[in-house]
Amino acid sequence: MFKKILIANRGEIALRIIRACRDLGISTVAVYSEADASSLPVLTADERVLIGPPPSSKSYLNIENLLAAAEKTKAEAVHPGYGYLAENEKFAQACRERGLVFIGPTPENLKAAGDKIAGKERIRRAGVPVIPGGEGLVKDPDEARKIGGEIGFPVVIKAAGGGGGRGIRICPTEEVLIEEFPVAAREAKAAFGDGGLYIEKYIVRPRHIEFQILGDSFGNICHLGERECTIQRRFQKLIEESPSPRLTPELRKKMGQAAVAAAAAVGYVNAGTVEFLLDEEGRFYFMEINARLQVEHPVTEAVTGVDLVKEQIRIAAGEKVDRSLENLSPRRWAVECRINAEDPDRGFLPSPGKVEVYRPPGGYGVRLDTHLFQGYELPIFYDSLIAKLIAYDADRKGAIRVMKRALMEFTIEPLKTTIPLYLRIMDDEAFQRGEFTTEYIRRFIPEEEEEDEE
Repeated sequence: MFKKILIANRGEIALRIIRACRDLGISTVAVYSEADASSLPVLTADERVLIGPPPSSKSYLNIENLLAAAEKTKAEAVHPGYGYLAENEKFAQACRERGLVFIGPTPENLKAAGDKIAGKERIRRAGVPVIPGGEGLVKDPDEARKIGGEIGFPVVIKAAGGGGGRGIRICPTEEVLIEEFPVAAREAKAAFGDGGLYIEKYIVRPRHIEFQILGDSFGNICHLGERECTIQRRFQKLIEESPSPRLTPELRKKMGQAAVAAAAAVGYVNAGTVEFLLDEEGRFYFMEINARLQVEHPVTEAVTGVDLVKEQIRIAAGEKVDRSLENLSPRRWAVECRINAEDPDRGFLPSPGKVEVYRPPGGYGVRLDTHLFQGYELPIFYDSLIAKLIAYDADRKGAIRVMKRALMEFTIEPLKTTIPLYLRIMDDEAFQRGEFTTEYIRRFIPEEEEEDEE
């Protein structure tokens, strides 16, 4: 087992990893920008290293500075968390070349997962259903129009170089496709440095289901069940839960087997998720492999009792996947709300600033992953995610009740947050029945539909 791990991240996920390491008796190194000098991960870690000024490009995305920090502190391994460099093949390869263990997928895995087109073909050959689409990068609007005619409208344009909702355009007609193609290319180029696009059939009113997988370097792969990630805004997840209220035992088994087959097709190592779209008729389609720890991993931890960060560390240290994890059944139901410092009533305008009043929720069935504390100054430079609130109980109805109670207790002032929006959703009858699709959020944000059309 490792003696010292550097966490190449910030915020709540850095604190989450520090705590897992401490449970395992591993020393930790926190890296930080000038804007994060007084953050909770920096104050909690055993060692800390300044890696640059506030902009992420000069700090948390600066590979050389991160490697220098690891070498300076004699860390043996690097945990990238999620976001930033977690899925960066060059960073994983640089760690390998410097004699550092990258706690995550191998550079080869990251390359395979990052190549959405070639990866999709490998998954298809493994017998996993994939979304119909073109066979490679689309050069121009004329080629896009031809593909759209072959697979039928509506279609969706996607960025080949990344995800997170950037570079995605839904095109109901040929005219819209031709108009949106150059826009998507520019956005993809700006976000990922790669303007490559591909075209897929757009699945109307789907559900987004992902399966948590673990793989070791000995070829063993298992899944730990699914997470329902359907409630989203602009392709960004808002609420996740496990198990999914939509899956029958038969469908769960079938999708779980497909998830393992997809991971095996790329020789996947460490923790990751296999993402599917589920249509209204119960047909599912492989979408992508997210080669990292997910934001919503606590949902799976709550229903299985498995600490996924510890499993990541054990696998990276050369241990095998515990075969007993293959037959786990959910012990309870869990729901997660992503709390963002944004104002839903003002177009989700970011709301940074000083946390003057902070009262976290508690009690049975509540878990809170956050780096906030009273007096903390929320920087303007980073993502608006400030907390993940997880509620669990014996069944879904109970988990929703616990979540509502926790949301009502959670006080962060004077910052505007998404808590009021989630309280409205918890009271919604359609949500309580488990009847929703990826378009569900439009019930609460009417302007969302107008913005999408624009």
